[in-house]
Order: sequence, then structure tokens, then C-alpha cells
Amino acid sequence: MLTIQECRTPAERRAFVTFPWRVYRSDPHWVPPLISERMAFFDPQRNPFYQHAEVALFMARRDGEPVGTIAALINHQHNAFHNERVGFFGAFEVLPDREAAHALLATARDWVRERGMTALRGPATFSTNEECGLLIEGFEEPPRILMAYNPAYYRDFIESFGFQKAMDLYAYELTVEVFNWPEKLVRVVEKLKSRAKFRVRPGNIRRFREELDRIKKVYNSAWERNWGFVPLTDAEIEHMAAQLIRFVDPDLVFIAEVDDEPIGFSLTLPDLNQALRKAYPRPGVPEWWTLIKLLYYWKVRRVVDTIRVLAMGVVESWRAQGVSALFYYETAKAALPKGYRRAEMSWILENNLMMNRDIRTMGGRLYKIYRMYELPL
Repeated sequence: MLTIQECRTPAERRAFVTFPWRVYRSDPHWVPPLISERMAFFDPQRNPFYQHAEVALFMARRDGEPVGTIAALINHQHNAFHNERVGFFGAFEVLPDREAAHALLATARDWVRERGMTALRGPATFSTNEECGLLIEGFEEPPRILMAYNPAYYRDFIESFGFQKAMDLYAYELTVEVFNWPEKLVRVVEKLKSRAKFRVRPGNIRRFREELDRIKKVYNSAWERNWGFVPLTDAEIEHMAAQLIRFVDPDLVFIAEVDDEPIGFSLTLPDLNQALRKAYPRPGVPEWWTLIKLLYYWKVRRVVDTIRVLAMGVVESWRAQGVSALFYYETAKAALPKGYRRAEMSWILENNLMMNRDIRTMGGRLYKIYRMYELPL
């Protein structure tokens, strides 16, 4: 017998958070999250996303045993910004059970429709500012830091329910050979630096508060025309920064300025997933032990040889002025001496023609595709 139950209590949320270990128990590429981080993420008292959103968590059980989860949500910030009435689904995890998958999707559909929404979009946990998109190509490697991952069979479950493609998100891989820019190109970039009316400098982690204020000025204006973009509130930016500061490499953060006014920024993170996968958090194991293993693989064994270019934005009036080219160049120049051998640039909207062209020109290889789906109601 299949049942769907909303998860309301801390104990029920914990069951919701730990369910994916059932799905991925034999998957060599899945990177398990820290349970404490996921508990905080789904806690309305600790995640500022809940300040402008309604969220319901559901679990499917068959004969009493968990077989799947889904989150249904309404992001009022998104709907106000885009003048839409769209609901979202996320945290979609399910065993190879089509009936359970469809029942979960139907639950999310009905929940948002009852609240006046005209479409259901996803997966997004919880917005395009966090993990989003369903992996549909590129299952050969683990996900990079803060990127989604899922079994291949999810695509069939979602599409057979009636969802249609809304937008594809691209992830590119660049290798050390690309990092070693040809001497001729280096001369061109150095000439651009000498003539530019802007400057690109490293971020200053010692002046974290000031640097964060500069990034705030750029973030919402640089991305506001992107499909699916949702402005971050001040509370969300503060919260996100507090999460990221633990594993940011300050040498891989750059800010572009004109007369001390920020016009762009670039944030690249070490792929901590490489160490996290080896530490392998799991229910029943003390998290302090997992964190010791994580630090061992990260700082002692130094298994992290990949970076992810997480965010790179330039305000509209300064695009096509070479700012992005200098971000690419300075990031590569800083990454090589640290032993990084590969980079992922993700995610990039399929309709962002300029950035897709630039990355391919540099030698980037499209190696993963994620898809956002939509279901009219």
C-alpha cells in the first residue's frame, strides 16, 4: 500500500533528509551531504528562504517503508519579480518505483494548484540560487560542489508524468591544457589590462564585510535578465556567504572596479565534493568523525584537484569590454600554482549565447546537461 505523508516534525524532517542514502547506496558517483547542513537547510527557523516562501515536504511510503520524497514550494520572491504564478518542486528522490514517483509529483502539483499557481516547475531545491535542474547527460562523473545529481531513471518518471522542457543548463569542463594559455593570448590579455578603464583585483578576505557589500551591489543587477533568476534578499546573501566562507579560496575570488565602484565579480570554489565523497557522511556515524576525515582528504591528502567557477557576473553597461576575459585569465593564473588540474564552469543557461561561445572558444567541453521542467496546470 502506497501512502504520502507531509513531514512536519524535526524527526520527520530528519527521515526526509536521510532518505537519499537508500536511493544511492550502490552509486559510486553520488556525494552525500552533511546531515547537519541539510537539516538546517530544511529548517524554517534557520533558512531565510522561508521568509518569502511556502514549503511543504512529503514522503512516500510503501507498506510503511520510505520509497521517495518531494518538496512543494511557492517562492513569492520569484513570482513577484517575474509577475508569474509558478510553483516549484525539489528534493525529488525516489526508488525505481514509477507509481511512487508519479504520486509524489501529483502531490506537489495539487499542493501548488490549491494555492492558485498556474504551473509547476523544477526540480529546484529551492531556487536557481541553489541546486536546480535534473541531470540528463553526463552521469560518468560525480557532481561538482553545489551541483545536483540524480539517477538516470528520474528523467523518465518526470517526463512520463507530463512535464516538458523549460530550459537546459550547461556544465563545461576545462583541463590544465586550457589553463596554460598560449603566449600570444597572454600578450593580448596583458595589453587589455594596460588599456582597460577598469581594474580586476583579488578579493580581500580580511575585509569580508566590505567585500560582501560590493558583491551585493553587483549580484542582482548582473543576473536580473537571466531566465529563472530570483533576486537574493540581504538575509539570503548573508546566510549564503556564511556557508561559503568555510571553503572559499580567497585567491580565486576577483572583483572588477571602476573608480572604486564594483562592476563585476567572479567566485570560484575548490571542488570540496572530491574530499566529501571520500569522507562519506552517513546516518549513524558521528559528524565530528566525518569532518575529521573531510579535513584529512582536503588538507592532508590534497585530493581536491578541481575547481568550479560558481558565479561570474558583470553589470550590463560593462559587458563586451573584456571584464570576463580578465576574470578567466586571473582565475587560471591563480589556480595553476595551487595544483588544480581541471575546472568546471557551471551552470550556464543554454540561451546565454555569449558565455557559451566564450567558454567553447577557450576550449571548454560541454560534458553535463541539466534540465528544468514545467507542467502547466
